[in-house]
Amino acid sequence: MADPDVERAKEAVAGLAGVSVHTDTEAALGAPGVAAVLIASPGPAHEEALLAAFARGLPVLCEKPMVPDSGGALRIVEAEARLGRRLTQIGFMRRHDAEYRRLKALLDGGSLGRPLMLHCTHRNVSSPPGFTSAMLVNSSVSHEIDAARWLLGQELTAVTVLRPTPSSGAPAGLLDPQFVLFETDRGALVDVEVFVNCGFGYQVRCEAVCERGSARIGAEHTLVVTTGGAAREEVAQDYLVRFAAAYDREVQAWVDATRRGEVTGASAWDGYAASAVAEAGVRALEHGGRVAVALAPRPDLYATRAEVSR
Repeated sequence: MADPDVERAKEAVAGLAGVSVHTDTEAALGAPGVAAVLIASPGPAHEEALLAAFARGLPVLCEKPMVPDSGGALRIVEAEARLGRRLTQIGFMRRHDAEYRRLKALLDGGSLGRPLMLHCTHRNVSSPPGFTSAMLVNSSVSHEIDAARWLLGQELTAVTVLRPTPSSGAPAGLLDPQFVLFETDRGALVDVEVFVNCGFGYQVRCEAVCERGSARIGAEHTLVVTTGGAAREEVAQDYLVRFAAAYDREVQAWVDATRRGEVTGASAWDGYAASAVAEAGVRALEHGGRVAVALAPRPDLYATRAEVSR
C-alpha cells in the first residue's frame, strides 16, 4: 500500500497479513512479491505511477481518468505501444454492470438494427465541495463518453454543450445541469443530461434507439411501498448503491485475467480517447458551439478484432 498519508494507509490495511505500507510509489512497486498494481490515486498522479509500473512490466488496473489531460494520456498509450503488449486496464466500471452488459450484447447481436441514438441521464443528489462546471463533463460525463464508445463500437468525433439556466439547487457559479451532445464517426448521436445537484437521488439511465426497436436500462429495481392510495419508490442516493456489483466484477475480472497472464477490459487507448473527448467537451462548454475531437493515430496494439480481420 502506498499513500502520502501513512496513518490512513495503515488504517486501510489493518488486519491484512503481509501488507507493507509506503509513502512513496516507487518503494511500493519495488516491494518483494508485487505482481500487479491497482492505481486509485487522484488523476494527476496516474501518469507517473503508470510509467513506473510499465518499467517493471507490472499489469495495472488504473481508475479513470487514466490521465486527465489528453497529452499525458497519449504519452501512456505511446509508452505501452513501445512495450508491444498491453499492461493496462482502465477502470470504466460500467462495462462490468449487468444491465450495460445486456444492452451491449443486444446491440452487438444486431436484432434491433443499426443504433441511431443513445439518450443518457446522469444525476447526482449533490456535488462535492470544489466541484466545477468543467467537472460535469470531464468527471461525470466521462462515464457516458466511454460507455457510448463501447456500446456503439464507434469513436466520438464532435461535442456540443448546451447550458440551461442553472438550477437553484446548484452552488453559486456552477453551471448545473448541462446537456451534452456527441456525434460519432458512423453518424449516430449521443445526448447526455448531466445534473449533479438534482437533490432527489442518483440516477443513471441509457436508452438505445435503433432502426428496428429500442432498449432502455437504468429503471430502478427497488422497494416500492403502496399505502393510503399512493405508491412510494426508493431512489438510490449514490453510485455505490447503483454500481457496487459492477466495481466488484471489474476488480475480480482484472485479478482473474492477471492470473492468466492476460489483460482485458478498457484499454489505455480507451482512456486516452475519453480524455480527448472530455477536453473537447470542456472547450465546447467554455466557448460555445460545436467542437471537433482530434484523436492521434491509433497504434496497432489497440486494433479491434474487426479491424484485425479486415
